[in-house]
Amino acid sequence: MYALGHELAQMTAHKFDLTHMRVLLAALGHPEKRFPIVLIAGTNGKGSTAATLASILEASKLKTGLYTSPHLISINERIRISEQPINDTDFARVHDEVEEVAGRLVANGNLPWHPSFFEMLTAIAFEHFARVRPDLVVLEVGMGGRLDATNVVEPRVSIITDIALDHQKYLGTTVGEIAREKVGIIRPSGAVVTLPQSPEANAVIGNTILDLGAHTVSAVQYVPPVSPGSTQYPVSSTQQNGSSSVRQRYPLEVLGERIMVESPLVGRHQLRNIALAIAAAEELHRQGLTQITPASIERGIRATRWPGRFQVLPSKDREPEYVFDVAHNPAGAWALRSTLSAVYGDRPFTMVFGVMRDKAVSEIAEILFPITEHVIATHADNPRSATPDEIRQAASRIATDIQEAGNVASALDEARRLAGSGGLVVITGSIYIVGEAMRALGVRI
Repeated sequence: MYALGHELAQMTAHKFDLTHMRVLLAALGHPEKRFPIVLIAGTNGKGSTAATLASILEASKLKTGLYTSPHLISINERIRISEQPINDTDFARVHDEVEEVAGRLVANGNLPWHPSFFEMLTAIAFEHFARVRPDLVVLEVGMGGRLDATNVVEPRVSIITDIALDHQKYLGTTVGEIAREKVGIIRPSGAVVTLPQSPEANAVIGNTILDLGAHTVSAVQYVPPVSPGSTQYPVSSTQQNGSSSVRQRYPLEVLGERIMVESPLVGRHQLRNIALAIAAAEELHRQGLTQITPASIERGIRATRWPGRFQVLPSKDREPEYVFDVAHNPAGAWALRSTLSAVYGDRPFTMVFGVMRDKAVSEIAEILFPITEHVIATHADNPRSATPDEIRQAASRIATDIQEAGNVASALDEARRLAGSGGLVVITGSIYIVGEAMRALGVRI
């Protein structure tokens, strides 16, 4: 229905402007005002935080909407109710109705141009949620925050996840500049869930909270202690539905009771994302959602599903073991490297790598490639995707064996040959690469 490369192309063509989004929503009867919302912004971890919080709400018997981006395989994944993606019939019906309204607004001069891909999709999500009336919707900001299409809502809780360099062309060239875009989701006197991070980001977040008289909800107490420099996280081996073999497990006190956190989201960075989700759930409990209890928080964390985030497909039928991770910027690459070390130690592996050319390709390669035995550079079926040759050139200073594959399927074939039966293959660099690999391997999400 939409070309994947269209999203950023429209960002380049037109300036961000929430006025246009508000015009569209007003013509639709303001669907975004018909359900309560939690809004999440940040560079890394916002999707994991959103998925964990949504799972907690579901475990608390609350009908929950979830809006995330981008998608792994199907655009329907972005709009969920009670963990189920919007079906094709409902998506098509709501799309056509929103498209008709948008076309009329352009024809009448109420909008200067057709809404962007993301504006349209966000309006479709709002309209769908308004019709099915969830108890609460968890919204993940698409990019930035201040001028993101999702930021037309009045959230009950705002969550700021870790902020790092990404999308500098659109958000700014320093962490401080990017943070100023992210904190645009904070509301006067509103509740803000956050964690300490870099001094530059902390200053922006703290000053914004003070300026707006917002209420800070710290998630610090929910982050289990890990020694500085340590790669030892509370990881245990297990299997769940044959698709994951590692989980993080540790005790916490939540709402006055001791629970056992057991999450399929693995790595030091995920400890922070889980903590943010718990703190947000506790804040919602304080606001009157008493269905949220220590037991439902424990159940929800355990049941979280967020594919492609250090997701492990165990070895079977002479296949290698596969790890899927959507690390797409330097911070994500460091998180992946750290988690690989914690889970697999020095075990050798082959990497299937593809990345969008507007990312920090050289820096990501310098973080990940030195720890691999072989790298197979490939590209996704996306006009923004860097070619294998561009990846090789970006990694020219790295003494790693880099092979090239024309597409993800051929890259997987070569990875199988190099890794061998029972070997390890890591697939990363872009959500589009991971999604195509999952499709090729028949992994259900």
